[in-house]
Amino acid sequence: MKHIVSVSLGSSSRNHRAEVELLGEQYIIERIGTDGDMDKAISILKTLDGQVDAFGMGGIDLYIYAGSRRYTIKDAVPLKEAVIHTPIVDGSGLKNTLERNVIEYLEEQKIICFEGKKVLMVSAADRFGMSQALEKAGSILTCGDLMFSLGIPYPIKSLKLFYRIAGILAPIAVKLPFHLLYPTGKEQHKNEVHRYEQYYNEADIIAGDFHYIHRFMPDNLEGKVIITNTVTPQDIEELRKRQAATLVTTTPEIGGRSFGTNVMEAIIIACINKNIHEITTQDYEDMLQRLAIKPRILSLQEQSNYGKISSI
Repeated sequence: MKHIVSVSLGSSSRNHRAEVELLGEQYIIERIGTDGDMDKAISILKTLDGQVDAFGMGGIDLYIYAGSRRYTIKDAVPLKEAVIHTPIVDGSGLKNTLERNVIEYLEEQKIICFEGKKVLMVSAADRFGMSQALEKAGSILTCGDLMFSLGIPYPIKSLKLFYRIAGILAPIAVKLPFHLLYPTGKEQHKNEVHRYEQYYNEADIIAGDFHYIHRFMPDNLEGKVIITNTVTPQDIEELRKRQAATLVTTTPEIGGRSFGTNVMEAIIIACINKNIHEITTQDYEDMLQRLAIKPRILSLQEQSNYGKISSI
């Protein structure tokens, strides 16, 4: 049996544990939140190092991306350096493969037509693969990085402009305390409904990290498509009450909820069973094919549910 643990700076109220069979082998998949306590997260990683098969780094990214440039988030480095024996990943490998593929899958299967649709991508730096795939599919993209990460009320209307702005601001932003860029701990439960409401209202599709989406989510989401991940049953019920039409999670449901990309990447690392430094993008693609991972698609007002995985 293999054991995957995501150690997250997020709220401990979202903790979850599930068992699943993958490719004929049993996996324990666990998420441990530390309510924003960096020292506690480091302590857990050190305690479990060498005792589990792979770690996910949750509630924080090690890297953000802007085009071909990659920037390291300063506050994430101590988490990575706390681990010596067990591979640790932040989900960026899947954000460049799985999440890009999800948009192509939705288009090819005629589940969602993105041509001409207005998409609010709450953070293109966090979801670079999805952002590129959405623009390629013909959507009209608004990147909310300045608004959702830095509190600057300026929507970025194209990836080309995003790359230019990110080239200037990203080297500075990654050195800031991470809690200023992203909600951690109890901050993940806050909902400032009137801030940036107009950008939600203008969009046909709202995409990206759920904590960013939730932070400024208005009361009325009638008819909206939400493309995200890491949602709990409570999150789904909240979206349903706000009249959102469709929820797509880029990762499947496992044991009652969708886990983050960091967890799914950790699972894939354990499945591949190679030195983490030798794993290629093609290895990710091959394993995604073997696991037959598909997005979960939920019609929120019709109770239809697709993409639940109990075993592969």
